[in-house]
Amino acid sequence: MSDVQLKDVAKSFGEVAVLRDVNLHIVDGEFIVFVGPSGCGKSTLLRMIAGLEDITSGELTIGGERMNDVPPAERGIAMVFQSYALYPHMTLYDNMAFGLKLAKMAKGEIDSAVQNAAKILHIDHLLDRKPKALSGGQRQRVAIGRAIVRKPKVFLFDEPLSNLDAALRVRMRYEFAKLHEELKTTMVYVTHDQVEAMTLADRIVVLSAGRVEQVGAPLELYEYPVNLFVAGFIGSPKMNFFAGEIVEASERAAQVKLKSGAVIRVEVDAGAAAPGNAVTLGIRPEHFDPNATENTVEATVTFVESLGSTTHAYMAYAGVEDAVTCDLGGHSTLAAGDTLKVGIPADCCHLFDAQGRAFARHFKMPERRAA
Repeated sequence: MSDVQLKDVAKSFGEVAVLRDVNLHIVDGEFIVFVGPSGCGKSTLLRMIAGLEDITSGELTIGGERMNDVPPAERGIAMVFQSYALYPHMTLYDNMAFGLKLAKMAKGEIDSAVQNAAKILHIDHLLDRKPKALSGGQRQRVAIGRAIVRKPKVFLFDEPLSNLDAALRVRMRYEFAKLHEELKTTMVYVTHDQVEAMTLADRIVVLSAGRVEQVGAPLELYEYPVNLFVAGFIGSPKMNFFAGEIVEASERAAQVKLKSGAVIRVEVDAGAAAPGNAVTLGIRPEHFDPNATENTVEATVTFVESLGSTTHAYMAYAGVEDAVTCDLGGHSTLAAGDTLKVGIPADCCHLFDAQGRAFARHFKMPERRAA
C-alpha cells in the first residue's frame, strides 16, 4: 500500500503560519493535484510529504507508517522538481543510473531499470546523449526517468512543466496521464495552472492562504464549488460574479436583484436566505444564452476576442468591477460598442452568501457511461 495520509498537519516558520489544519487521505494509486495561487502553501505541503520540510504539528503517514521523523531517503518517495537538475557531463543513461549506482545495485539490475524507464518515456534512443543536446521536454523526461528507476511508493512532482512552452506543456500533460495509467503508482502533483489540474487529476486539492478550501474530482469542483474562491479559481475563462440582493427565496429557487436593477431567477436551495440578504450570483462564460428572451442582462461590448473555435465578448456591466466574459461559441460579427443581450439560465447559476459560501445547486451532473 502507498496511500498518504495527513492528519491535522500544520507548518509555521517562526510565528508565521504557512499551513493550517490539513486533513487529507490520498489513496493508493491516486493522481492528486495541489493547486492554488502563489504563496498558498502547496509546494510547502509537498516538501513536507517528501521530508524536505519539518512538520510543525500533526501526523503524516505513508503506507500506514508514521513518517514525521523519517529521513527523506527512507520514505519510499521520488521527487521531480521544476528544474531538471541533470548532470551536464553525464549521458542520459548515466543520469538515470546515478542514484542506483550509489545504492550499489547490481549492474544488470541497473541496466534493466534504466532501459525499461527509457522505453516508458520514449527516450530509449537518446540514452547516449548529454543534456545539452536535448529539448526541454526531453530533459524533463530524463528527470522523470531518474525517479521511475527507483520504483518509489509515491511520486512527487513540483510544477514540473513550468519551464516548458505552451505547446509542449499540452503534450507533456498527455504524457503524464499515460505514465500514471501505466505505472499505477500514487502521484502527487503541484501546479498553479488550474488547466493542468483539471486535465490530470483524479482529485484536486484547492489551497488558499495555507488552508484546504475544497477537495474533489475536477468536474465536482467545477460544478459544485463550495465557496467564491474555488468558483473563481477553477475554470478558464473564470466565472463571472454579479453583486446583488435576495428579493425572494425558497428551497427551490431565489430571485436576485442585481446592481443594474435586473432580477434574475437562480435555481438553488436558498431556504436559509431572506429578502434583503447580500449575495453574489455566479455564471460561467459558456452558460450565457444569446437567444434567451427572459432572465436576461444587457450590456455594452468593450472587447471581442476571436479564437477561431470560439468567440469571447467582454462587457461592461453595472456593479461588476471586472469585465463580464461571455463565450459565444464559433464565429461572431460582434464588435466593440455593440449592445449584447444574453440570458442567464436559472439551472446554470451559482449563488454565494455574504461570507462567500455557496448555496446548494439543484443541477445534477449526468452520470458517466461505463467504459
